[in-house]
Amino acid sequence: MTPWLSAGILFTFSAIAFVLYRWGNIRCVGVTPVKTFTFIAILFTSGLDVGLIMFPLTEFSGYADLATSPEYAFTNPLAIEFGFWAFLIWGFYFLTCFYFCVIEPRVKFFEIPLIKLINNVVIVGTCAFTAYLLLTNLPWYVPELGDGESIIGSFYLIVFLVIAVAVYSSTSIRYVRLLSLLTSWMFIGLILLMWAGAFLSEGSSIGEFATTISLLGGYFGNIHEFVLPMNAYHEFYLYWWFAWSIMIGQFTARFVGGLRTYQILAAMLVFPSIPIAIWFTVLYYYSANGLETAGFYNITMAIVGVTFVVNSLDSLIRLYTDNLNLTVSRLGKVKYFLGNLVALSLLTLLFKLDFLQIQWVGAVVIGLFFTCFGYILFSKFKVVSEIACSPKENKIDFNKIELVN
Repeated sequence: MTPWLSAGILFTFSAIAFVLYRWGNIRCVGVTPVKTFTFIAILFTSGLDVGLIMFPLTEFSGYADLATSPEYAFTNPLAIEFGFWAFLIWGFYFLTCFYFCVIEPRVKFFEIPLIKLINNVVIVGTCAFTAYLLLTNLPWYVPELGDGESIIGSFYLIVFLVIAVAVYSSTSIRYVRLLSLLTSWMFIGLILLMWAGAFLSEGSSIGEFATTISLLGGYFGNIHEFVLPMNAYHEFYLYWWFAWSIMIGQFTARFVGGLRTYQILAAMLVFPSIPIAIWFTVLYYYSANGLETAGFYNITMAIVGVTFVVNSLDSLIRLYTDNLNLTVSRLGKVKYFLGNLVALSLLTLLFKLDFLQIQWVGAVVIGLFFTCFGYILFSKFKVVSEIACSPKENKIDFNKIELVN
């Protein structure tokens, strides 16, 4: 599957370059525009999941093991982790956000019945994978509930309750917005808490933070190394990002509040990368210096990780239920709640039993990218070539941007 992934990546970055060349200075306005800070919060908390909180501490040692993985020798583990999660790959989200904000309303490719069905199967599958990640990582972060290795009944119950809360939250866009802001502030609080524990403790200093974060230069000095997959694990990450890309673009496009195209790209590359860089720096310092995180810190990380999962799931549940017209107003709150709860719980178990893999989902998304491009070339080329602004029906008062319920 590596050639397919590489083709998808090269196509994506070529498309980004073309979008900037052709429409780089137009104002982008979604159907429910919000202020820029709220847009960034929605983007960040919807575009990331529990892996951001729970993966790094389990991965740094693997990136440092050059005997097993010599392909990581070109830089340090912190730069590798950052490269797998931040900056360049957020361009995937930019491309799909721009497409759904400006191009899709004219093309309507994702309203074709078969494409709509495939897209929503992708969304549902990725929702379940997010819940599966939480399930598989809980034993490491909350060993107090088990033996630190096995998945026990308590962990299944926690994930079930998380899915239930997310389904309920998705019943109102107001909950989605408030949860995005809450999750952002909780993550900032977690960073500050663990930063203080690392760099204000005896035997350390703020200068140690500056020294550690400077290691991120290993990413920017070798950014070309992160474009194409360097090994199977990097491939897993890239497919994972592709799996998320269409649905995050589709969801966030509705909230764009008048930023120009190049500003959206800059916002997506820079703003999420700043807290990720600080967070990974803090975690790497704990890992490299053997600082203990068991107990309070791990539990705190698990709590914030759970809120990330809820926030990601409610956004995506809202998206696919709107797409399929399986809304609360049509089904009623009870049928809506139970239907989504059962479907996502069963799919989470399928990932647990290895019947599904996120790489398959990402491969399907790349197929949608190519199919959409072909559809535009052969059926909508003239329509797209004449685009000069966001859809005119998306009006905005730049003095007062509010989220529409």
